[in-house]
Amino acid sequence: MDVRIGDNPLKRWTRMLVCMAMATAPALVSAQVSLSTVVDLAQRNSTAVRLAQADVDKANAALSQTKDVYIPSLMLGSGLPAVPSVGFMGGVPSILNGTVQSMVFSLPQHSYIAAARAALQAATLRLKDIREQVTLDASTAYIELDTVEHELDAARQQETFADRLVTIEQQRAEAGIDPLSDLLQAQLEAAQLKLKRLHMETRAGTLAKQLTALTGLPTGSIMPDHASIPEIPAVRADETGRATKGIEAAQMYALSKQKMARGDTKYTLIPQISFDAEYLRSTKLLNDADNYYKNPIPTNNFSSGFSIQVPLFDLVHRAKARESAADALRATVEAEQAQRQNEVQIAELTGSLRELDTMAEIASLKQQIAHEQLQAVLAQLEMGNGAAAGPGAPQQLTPKAEQLARIDERQKFQDSLDAGFDLAKARLSLLRALGHMEDWLQELHAK
Repeated sequence: MDVRIGDNPLKRWTRMLVCMAMATAPALVSAQVSLSTVVDLAQRNSTAVRLAQADVDKANAALSQTKDVYIPSLMLGSGLPAVPSVGFMGGVPSILNGTVQSMVFSLPQHSYIAAARAALQAATLRLKDIREQVTLDASTAYIELDTVEHELDAARQQETFADRLVTIEQQRAEAGIDPLSDLLQAQLEAAQLKLKRLHMETRAGTLAKQLTALTGLPTGSIMPDHASIPEIPAVRADETGRATKGIEAAQMYALSKQKMARGDTKYTLIPQISFDAEYLRSTKLLNDADNYYKNPIPTNNFSSGFSIQVPLFDLVHRAKARESAADALRATVEAEQAQRQNEVQIAELTGSLRELDTMAEIASLKQQIAHEQLQAVLAQLEMGNGAAAGPGAPQQLTPKAEQLARIDERQKFQDSLDAGFDLAKARLSLLRALGHMEDWLQELHAK
């Protein structure tokens, strides 16, 4: 599980070419698409992933904003008069004025930078968590569609056998061998199998639409490639698990809120020092400002200095500190709640997995038994029952028994496929709950 397999660039380019070809193909053309290609397309096309990426970009910008306060900012302006000035306004008309400002010392700002950095890590982890969820959704839908397609083939075979059975029963009823109720029962069986096949076709259509929504490919263009589905690792809950990206994101978000609360608390206790510089090039154009000053106003004016702010009494920021502390507490509790919910989910999945594993084994054994019984029926039909006619001798099998055995064998085959899919779905969910979804992605890329 700890082996890291890098993505093959040739495979990545091949998938991209396949995706481009399918995107431009008519909607009615179907082609086999591998599971890894479907997952890659789903991650690129997902709106949730794009929203999470936007959150990452926003958090990155917020981090830059908190650090850039130490970088001097320069603002330029002009105060040229539009018409001749009348009287004294208290300001000096200027051709150009510039201001430079920057933070020099602020302990709260260090906490704000740490909070923004934690928020960026939380957004990045959240993005990875959403990508893993998209991977799970796409993999589950793809594997289920592959399973339903195989079940549909078996259901169509069942319908063929049921139609033969109806024909046989009709002939036997006309010959007076079997009662009319047997013919009606065969017709009922055929109708039920038809309804079941229609349900499967509806389910296959729904899954195809779901994959279309996930990948953005044309409707009906995805044909599952069973060979591209790797074996799902049979992880257990007692193995060393990793924290999921969602839990790590919640923990980093709580840490960000804690850092923010710490900075708001420091704001009301620690002085802050900033640097300011200003340049002004005055003008005598359309004004008589020199008449109101003892000495003529110089053309070039410059001043600079350090500004020290000492918070002695600031109820606003004290209230803000209490608000930030409450937000931090809430985020911490939510992270703990997410951890507990994940542990409960692991326990539930572990219990279900044991049951599903046994059910899959039972379904597989039933399918094997039905296959062997079918072979026995076919052998008896071909060679006879091997016993002489007489009292107590086994009754010779009829073509009716063959169709019933074939229908039963196909039903057991479908039950086995259903049980296998339920087991695969539970294993994938447990992989995600244990934080091993990256291992599944590596399996896909290696496949």
